[in-house]
Amino acid sequence: MLLTLMSSEAVWATPLKIDTGKSTVSAVFKQIGVAVESRFMKFGAQIDFDAASPDASKASVDIDIASFDLGDPDYNREVLKKEWFNAAQFPKASFVSTKIRGNGPGKLEVSGKLTIKGKTSDVSFPMSVKKEGAVQVFEGSLPIRRLTFNIGEGEWKDTSVVADEVVIKFRVLAKP
Repeated sequence: MLLTLMSSEAVWATPLKIDTGKSTVSAVFKQIGVAVESRFMKFGAQIDFDAASPDASKASVDIDIASFDLGDPDYNREVLKKEWFNAAQFPKASFVSTKIRGNGPGKLEVSGKLTIKGKTSDVSFPMSVKKEGAVQVFEGSLPIRRLTFNIGEGEWKDTSVVADEVVIKFRVLAKP
């Protein structure tokens, strides 16, 4: 009886199917003062979303570090090295939500754990959500500091060449 009562009051978010072909995840940073935007070409996400009750929603994202594309094969190989992403030891970056709450029409505030290069940090960021036909579009940006995650070790800790501030931008399309 108690289980029936509890389950009838519970709100369950709906798992969505991610369209990774139309979705994007990128990192924007400054190198010698010039903004550079590079994409992660491979990632997966699990989003369980209830627009009527965002608090019941949850999300997780796994990013294939080796898919980071700076637009040049030599640069791509360089950032996979130990001093940067150390992709051999840490092939994935991940985000797991701990709380999602509504923050006005089409706006969410997302909190969770971001793990890059074996370092985990609590993060929080705004995200917009809108419907385009049958598709839910989730968009946002998450500012981080690369040195928090040891991205750029040794001589690359110097932020005069590559800035410490990085913005992870995403646009994820999903449908039931």
